[in-house]
Amino acid sequence: INKEISEDRAWDQYAKHEEHGDAAVYIFTLDDEWDIDGNVPWNTARLINHSCDPNCEAWIIGRKVYIYSIRDIKEGEELTFDYGFDIECYEDHPCRCGSDNCVGYIVTQDQWPELHKRLAEKKKNQTKAK
Repeated sequence: INKEISEDRAWDQYAKHEEHGDAAVYIFTLDDEWDIDGNVPWNTARLINHSCDPNCEAWIIGRKVYIYSIRDIKEGEELTFDYGFDIECYEDHPCRCGSDNCVGYIVTQDQWPELHKRLAEKKKNQTKAK
């Protein structure tokens, strides 16, 4: 994956995909100014799905993204990694990974405790409204 684009261009792509109802955006943030657009034909890694119990990690080294296994992967097992979206837009990213520990939204694992708090508060407010 090595097609660098500006942060502004990345946001334009997000908006365009959202407008057309297409969730397939393959952008990795490099730094505050640049992102990598992974939506290129030679990037088969763009087909790796999210999981709350991933078997791979995405590492940014230099200005490239690498996918590494974090445990033994069985023959025929799907490759997955944690997309790690920020909690501020969790409702935009529901998770359907099906893992035993799925939290329901694609949020980076270090933000799961905060997500659990927000979901509990949301449920509490919905119960009060009834």
